[in-house]
Amino acid sequence: MIGEKVLQFQQKHTDLGELTAKIQSYLEAEGFSVQTSPPSSHGTVIQAKKGKFLAEVIDADRAMTIMLAGSPDDFTVRIGIGKWLKHLGVAAVETLLLSDLFLVVDVAESAWSLEIEDRLVKQIDTLVG
Repeated sequence: MIGEKVLQFQQKHTDLGELTAKIQSYLEAEGFSVQTSPPSSHGTVIQAKKGKFLAEVIDADRAMTIMLAGSPDDFTVRIGIGKWLKHLGVAAVETLLLSDLFLVVDVAESAWSLEIEDRLVKQIDTLVG
């Protein structure tokens, strides 16, 4: 997929619930509307979209999608563009994995995605340490 980032962290002893909350706070501080799935054994999904700006650049039903999965000492963070899912806060990650959580994006979307993803990747690296 164009613009998808996959980060793998090992031996960082990271509280994934706390990391999720920090990512959510960072995105909200950047002006994004954010929704988060309940945590499960398959991970947690965070979605963020930025009102008018995002609607002008990509389809209004698309959002930055972040999935955190694994254990505190071995986890993966996937970042990409996905469909904005209604009621993500009550959706089970198991159900989300069967949907198009990450979408293939076109050139205009990938340019936006790469810029935002790069900033988010740097922030996650800082948060994890």
